[in-house]
This record gives sequence, C-alpha cells and structure tokens, in this order.
Amino acid sequence: MRAYLDQLREILENGEKKEDRTGTGTVSLFGMQAKYDLREGFPLVTTKKVLFDAVVYELLWFLRGSTNINDDLVQHTPIWNAWADPDGELGPIYGHQWRAWPRYVEAPEGNGLYRKEPVDQIREVIDQIQKNPDSRRLIVSAWNVSDIPKMKLPPCHAFFQFYVVGGRLDLQLYQRSADMALGVPFNIASYALLLQMIAQECGLTPGVFVHTLGDAHIYLNHLDGIREQLRREPLPLPTVRIANKPLFDLKFEDIELVGYKHLPFIKFPVAV
Repeated sequence: MRAYLDQLREILENGEKKEDRTGTGTVSLFGMQAKYDLREGFPLVTTKKVLFDAVVYELLWFLRGSTNINDDLVQHTPIWNAWADPDGELGPIYGHQWRAWPRYVEAPEGNGLYRKEPVDQIREVIDQIQKNPDSRRLIVSAWNVSDIPKMKLPPCHAFFQFYVVGGRLDLQLYQRSADMALGVPFNIASYALLLQMIAQECGLTPGVFVHTLGDAHIYLNHLDGIREQLRREPLPLPTVRIANKPLFDLKFEDIELVGYKHLPFIKFPVAV
C-alpha cells in the first residue's frame, strides 16, 4: 500500500488549499493515479484499521441495486445514514445506475411512443467480458447526468472499465472526488473486491486495480491523523477468499478476509 501512502505525502507536500462544499477546507491535488496488483495481496490499508465488513456490506448492497438504507435483505454501511431522507431513501445512486440504468426504447406501437427498459450494466459487462473480452467498451457508469439532481449524493466513483489480457482481468476506476483519509482506503478495497468477484464469475485471474483520481484531497481536520499514519510502517497485505458461488448469490458470509494485520484505528470526522 505504499502507493497510497506516497499519494498522501505528495498532497501534503505539493497540494494547494481549496474551499469545498462542506465548508471544512482541503489540501488538494488534481489528477493522480495508483496501481494495486491483487496477485501481490489484497490492497487493504494496514497503517490504520479499515472496516472491511462495511466494505463488503456496501458492495453487496450496490450489487443488489438497493438505494435505501432500510433494505432488510442486505445490510448497508452506516456511512450513508447522513445523506438519507426520513424514509431511508438516497435516490438513484450507485446500485440503481449499476443494475437499472434508465433506457428508453421505441414502443412497439410506434407513433413516437417510448417505453422504459432499464439496463443491468453489471450483467451486461459480465456478458461482454465472457463473449468479447478484447472489447474496449467494458464500462459501467454511475454518472447519469439526468439523474444527478435526484441523488442525495452524486457519485464520487463515477465509472469503471475492465480490461482482459492473458487470462487476467484488470479494472480501472475514475473517481472524480477522493477523500484521501476516509474514503479512498474504503474505495480501494471495494473496487479490488469487485474486481476479484467479477474475475471469479468470468473464470479469470484478478489482476491490477488502477485507481485514477480527479480532485484528491485531504480535509484540513484530517491533517493530524494523516501525519500520524505516515509515521507508521505498512504491514504485509492480507488475502480475500470468496465462496465458489455465482456472483449474485454471494452473501456476506461468503467473503472472508484472511491474515489482516493492521496498526491502530485513526478516527477521522466525516465531512457532510
């Protein structure tokens, strides 16, 4: 995880102070990238504790297509509570866009009439990986311009692309806004886990997760915690075992984190 730590150092050394939506203030750099090879271990930050259970719950919640924190079939991460409305609804966020992107096609009766036929982007990208692995269109997007006003929080991790070569599956994520202290360790683990899950579904070896960041920032009230983290030496990476089941049958207990050794938890306040 030295690539992540190097990004923190670069922001501290070369970042510029910026105001932000929350009013907290940040030190920010625009345009960063890191690569994490899953064949060398699962990229879970070890210089502080990351709540991997929450990573799993959230990803399964997204893959179910849920957008409500009260979904009793898939437990969510409480991180979303701050944005939900009184009914627990978040609007058409990640899960909705991944599994039911709204598409309108001409109705059979014609005459300029259209009907809604949602697109399941996850099923479609799996189908294309299996049938047309050399495609350069293996993309899933959460950034649906027409739905942004309905979302309680527009997507930070906006779209991702798969790449197949030599029996290996890679994944690149573009993240428009990157909270380096709190969000990014969680995002790295989440998309690395998604890569491993999709690779298993497609009979491929999980390879490299490429993390491309737009506005990479450290909130001003996170600086002390980041400096503490950078004084720590990273530990060996853990591994993740996933039950040999179809992707959409996977449950929380089917995903096991093995050998995770970490340094003490660092508390960072959430900027809402």
